[in-house]
Amino acid sequence: MARRLRPVGPEFAGTAPLRLVFAREMTAPPGAVFRALAEDVSGWSEWFSAVTLARPSGDGTGREVRLRGGTRFEETVLVSRAPEVYAYRVDVTNAPGARALVEEWRLTPAGRGTRVQWTFAADGTAPFRVALKVGRAGLGRAFRDAVTALDRRLAPAPP
Repeated sequence: MARRLRPVGPEFAGTAPLRLVFAREMTAPPGAVFRALAEDVSGWSEWFSAVTLARPSGDGTGREVRLRGGTRFEETVLVSRAPEVYAYRVDVTNAPGARALVEEWRLTPAGRGTRVQWTFAADGTAPFRVALKVGRAGLGRAFRDAVTALDRRLAPAPP
């Protein structure tokens, strides 16, 4: 059953009761990474294996996302500042126990590439928070695999 979550702003990424932060470097430049995150929403399912469907909604101000296992999200884009940060809030989900969720992708130059930092900021019931803490390693692995796949996708074609 889908539930409406508490509306929070972009500051929630830094103040949430539970914050899972992951980082990895890519060879692709920040502009290319930002375009893949913010402008090619439908392409997420091609590089983030947990995502089965992603599409813009609300004339680009929102997103609809479905994950393997059946979890669904209706989201609002909170920040889209090229090429530095892309953040969105989950407004409606069928994930049990969630009360508020924000994901923030922060991009900084790293040599000729990009350091990608993903913050998964959440509030929810005690069982929800415990499940996220237990699932931290899996979320980290999913992030690393996704960033690696995106980097391969953004790599220039060999001559």
